[in-house]
Amino acid sequence: MPASTRKPLRIAVLADSDTRWKWGALTASRISPEHSDIRLDGYLLRGRATPTARQLDEVGVHADSIREVTGVEFLRAMSEAGGDSEAGGSGKAYDLLVLALVGGGVQAMLHGLRNAWGTRTGRPVVVTGYVGVVYEKLADGLLLRHGADLVLANSRQDADRFRAVYEGVGADASAVTEVALPFLGGAPYEKHDPYTVVFAAQPSVPETRKDRTYLLNRLVQHARLHPEREVLLKLRSKPGEHTTHIEELPYQKLAQRVDLPPNFRLVYGNMGEVLDRTDLLVTVSSTAALESLHRRVPTVVLTDLGVREALGNHHFVGSGCLASWDQLDAGHEPEPDATWVTRQGVAAYGSYETAFDPARERIAKLLAADGLPTLDPYYTPVTAPGYLPGILARHHLGPDGAPLPGAPAADREPGPVRQIVRRAARGAYRHGVQRVAPVIRRMGEL
Repeated sequence: MPASTRKPLRIAVLADSDTRWKWGALTASRISPEHSDIRLDGYLLRGRATPTARQLDEVGVHADSIREVTGVEFLRAMSEAGGDSEAGGSGKAYDLLVLALVGGGVQAMLHGLRNAWGTRTGRPVVVTGYVGVVYEKLADGLLLRHGADLVLANSRQDADRFRAVYEGVGADASAVTEVALPFLGGAPYEKHDPYTVVFAAQPSVPETRKDRTYLLNRLVQHARLHPEREVLLKLRSKPGEHTTHIEELPYQKLAQRVDLPPNFRLVYGNMGEVLDRTDLLVTVSSTAALESLHRRVPTVVLTDLGVREALGNHHFVGSGCLASWDQLDAGHEPEPDATWVTRQGVAAYGSYETAFDPARERIAKLLAADGLPTLDPYYTPVTAPGYLPGILARHHLGPDGAPLPGAPAADREPGPVRQIVRRAARGAYRHGVQRVAPVIRRMGEL
């Protein structure tokens, strides 16, 4: 078919935070069959971490359309998109649906879609996966994602672990598909002048004021010890904004109490653009470390607070990147282990462009099939009667995946008053998380 008459591939991405929107939208473009023209529609799940306009702009991923929805509103839209392009009043049929959500959100949408689509075979191919490093709740998160046509694993190691979990509980593991993180890329590392050290902050790691203050002070100390270097604290979000994880103690607030040297700065922006000027990336366990390693930027995962599962830095055992601030202050230069890097899906040696081929080929076959089977999650009212109903109820769905009576599902965009009330409620929630909750916890520790 000539390119001018080829029907575009219609893709929908449902995301619940800025980082998952980035992962979902970039994944959609990476796994689309080759030579496809793409129409991308974004849906942002309404909640505590719904990204702001600034966060969306910083991510730098654009869609043909994007709107905020409740889970029930999204399911209504997908019900109309379950058949061929002529089905449904809107004529909005999708070929591919990417669920870029936390595990519970994925599970709720799978059951909701199963209910909405019923036995129709002309439905979109459903894809889900993880935004980055999987270092906690492996079984829980995986089983909540079971039921999608493709469950993407960002590395060979993850693919092996995912299949082992599914097979271990007697679930079908054929959906597991090895790919790579979709946001890797950029120019290979070259030294900069001035030499630039970047600390990639994380919203929830570490959690305590003591640990976060320690890391900030060590970063500031490094800047004072090396006045010839530029030292940057890369922040994920501004106060009042939320990302994938709740941040109760933003570094920018802690920094207000510190006398910062002139070569120390707080920066925002796209991580890839920051890496363009980075000579040393330092973090506790951020996925930014994998972006950095992919570009061969010297990368350190800190051991100052221990190598612990709670921090996520245990994932980097064997990487050659573990080091402390004392070592960095003394001039330590990390040397990553090539075998470890390759097994983590960090294709620093030229294999990145082919990393998504298995997913593309699988999706092409599914799109070419006469029809797709009914979605079949592992969790059902029979296999998890004490767990599944609660997950579905949080998204206003009953045990069968149908919307509960009174579930929020507006037929039109909210009016100005409703938008103001919603923003105020979200701001109150974030104030409670970032200001009130820490005070209550400190009082409880007295």
